[in-house]
Amino acid sequence: MHVVLVEPAFPKNQREFLRGLLSTGARVSAISERPAEALPSELREGLFQFERVRSVVDEHAMAEAVKRLSMRARVDRLEATVEAHVMAAANVREQLKIYGTTSRTAWLCRDKPAMKEAVRKAGLPCAASARVTSIADAEAFAKSTGYPLILKPLDGAGASGTTKVTNDAELRAACETLRVPSGRTVAIEEFLEGHEGFYDTLSVCGKPVLDFACHYYPNVLEAMRTRWISPQIVCSNRIETDSYQELRQLGQKVIEALGIWTSPTHMEWFAGGKGLKFSEIGCRPPGVGVWDLYSAANDIDLYAAWAHAIVHEKVPFKTSRKYSAGMIALRPDRDGVIAHYEGFDQIQKRFGEWILDSHLPPPGTPTQGVEGGYMANAYVRMRHPDYDTLRSMLNTVGETVKVRAR
Repeated sequence: MHVVLVEPAFPKNQREFLRGLLSTGARVSAISERPAEALPSELREGLFQFERVRSVVDEHAMAEAVKRLSMRARVDRLEATVEAHVMAAANVREQLKIYGTTSRTAWLCRDKPAMKEAVRKAGLPCAASARVTSIADAEAFAKSTGYPLILKPLDGAGASGTTKVTNDAELRAACETLRVPSGRTVAIEEFLEGHEGFYDTLSVCGKPVLDFACHYYPNVLEAMRTRWISPQIVCSNRIETDSYQELRQLGQKVIEALGIWTSPTHMEWFAGGKGLKFSEIGCRPPGVGVWDLYSAANDIDLYAAWAHAIVHEKVPFKTSRKYSAGMIALRPDRDGVIAHYEGFDQIQKRFGEWILDSHLPPPGTPTQGVEGGYMANAYVRMRHPDYDTLRSMLNTVGETVKVRAR
């Protein structure tokens, strides 16, 4: 088995996917925009072959690199775990007849309106949505659906470029910001009220073999727009209980509807007055180090589990559900550079045994904006056997630890 991993050097956690593949005993090669020296020596030395390209989303360059790698040994798998790389990798796979996620499935997991249309055709609950190419299109959708609405790029990830609008003036302004009058096509959707979370799987042959449920506190859009909030992501160890079975069934049906086969999945959902509704899905792992939380919560190496799924189409790991695990982002009180921290010593003394790790950039480090995400500045990651106790501890961290900037 010869597996090629796309861009193993960046972001940093990509190295864990490479480590996982090397642990299977397969031949592992890599294609990267960065030199091989960007990898730690122990990983670099484990590679069978290495190709550097100008861009890993340049499909012609990628295809030529794969052809060169196949001269010494046939390429059996070509894997990409970063959202921006998934479509190019799928197209190259299809062109070179390499087994894996198809171009159609990758496209359905990137193009938001097409994704939702496929989910609706399968009879599954999701928000009303459409693609718009003009302000007139957007206004017609608003007239038929009503406010509030969400506008976002067709293939965006996270909350990047996502805007909530509540009236005609805000709608027109959002269209201008997203360059709709200049010919850009964007997605417009019904705004779903309710609690937001995500359901992730490692699926093999279309069936989840490992699955996980997480919650956002508060919802992502609010968290990415409000400085004073210390947002949390919390993985529940209660997923086997009755209250999560509707979610697990929805996730399985979405995977089937989009033709996802052997792949990680990351599915966002909302639960509110209109019931449980699908939001969107990616055929790739979640970001912001969530797989580290899953691994710590379940006493498994999820990166190795993924590698076994890719190489052997089976996973010799089981989830223990021993812990819930979560992270809290700690925002600076202003933009500038970090000056100092307050309260962290208290947290270490009180909760030390439950702290997985923390990231406190040293004083003098430039701050990143609120919209930068959960790992943009400081954060703390924790676990505990009881979900409610973990939530309480994370709340205490947010109330106690202050990031002062100047």
